Amino acid sequence: MSGIVFFRCTDYESTASFYVETVGAEIWLEQSACTICRYDNLLFGFCAGEETETDGVLTFVTETRAGVDDFYDRLADRARGEPRRNDEYDIYQFFAEDPDGRTMEFQTFLHEVDPV
Repeated sequence: MSGIVFFRCTDYESTASFYVETVGAEIWLEQSACTICRYDNLLFGFCAGEETETDGVLTFVTETRAGVDDFYDRLADRARGEPRRNDEYDIYQFFAEDPDGRTMEFQTFLHEVDPV
């Protein structure tokens, strides 16, 4: 079983391109007015709309702190702050904004997580 999270965008094509070119996602499926991207096991899509939805957070999980740092190096100009340890959730993370103002989070778990 799997799922997809969709967001309406006024310019879904350039938003999807940002996630492919900057974040490193791949295009999973192109539809007539939607682009569905995949990053590891996360499927998310952007569809044509008269307004841009920015609610929610797209969280990208890496296996290491170095992976989070690599994302930060690419996205420092969009970051809300440098990567930091979050003791409450036992993660290392930072937040950034995509070109539409949507929140992105980049994190790694600091303890080993059992596969689901």
